[in-house]
Amino acid sequence: MALAAPAPAGAEDTEPAVVVNGTFSSPTVPSNEPFASGIDGWTGGGRVSATRAAHRLGIQAAYVPTGSIRTRLRGVRTGATVTLSWDDSPDACAAAGLANRTYTISVAGTANSPGAFTTNPSAGRTDWFLGRTYSFTAAEDAPQITFTGTSTERPNCTPLITNVAAKQTAPPLDSPPTPQQNDPCAGEAASSPQCSSVADNKGEIDKCPPSNKECLASVAGDGKAEKDGIAKETQAVEDFGKIPRDQDPNTAASQLCALPNALTADVKPGDAVVPPSDWWLC
Repeated sequence: MALAAPAPAGAEDTEPAVVVNGTFSSPTVPSNEPFASGIDGWTGGGRVSATRAAHRLGIQAAYVPTGSIRTRLRGVRTGATVTLSWDDSPDACAAAGLANRTYTISVAGTANSPGAFTTNPSAGRTDWFLGRTYSFTAAEDAPQITFTGTSTERPNCTPLITNVAAKQTAPPLDSPPTPQQNDPCAGEAASSPQCSSVADNKGEIDKCPPSNKECLASVAGDGKAEKDGIAKETQAVEDFGKIPRDQDPNTAASQLCALPNALTADVKPGDAVVPPSDWWLC
């Protein structure tokens, strides 16, 4: 028996979505042990050896405790529809007569009801049901999926899952913002004093014929403030250019030569390969 959330309306999900370590092959359970705690890429639970799992694909499995195991589906965006698939089985510890092992799967989102599942009957060995499915609409980027054991009779004898895979139908890419969305005077801002003034002026300009300069000037002004500002900047540049910055090169050299002359005063031409006179302009 299995109860699961209905598949979302729309086309069947066909694009692969990555499930990290969906066969629970990492890390490998030591050959001398039936199971081990921890699963790479998942939180909670642990792994069952391929020998104990006895799956037809020869892969390891994960046990689903009441504390749950969970992972995130990377590369799935909000709004995508997703279909998960996996195989489940009672563990070999579930002897004949023990109630079937039960568990749930859940994801975020008020529209995504948890799915409730029951394994094949307990028989003291694994008995895999192949191809369980659960579909949902992602309410977040990289949605987290959570498997939680719900057996009340011998809960430590957990259900097993393996071969977890996912397919998705990605949501449409976001449309580029419309000009109105970029307009600082769109929406509630339109009633602000600044935007109201702009709107009023625009309305008056729209009434002016394009060739009527007098009409346009009556609304937009003659630009006197802008022209005055440009004139001030132009004068400032001219004044800056008039500042004298030239100096006689000989005067500058005489100020720079005092130190090197003092250092080389006692050096004779034969004391260096390059004569001191060639070291400096002094």
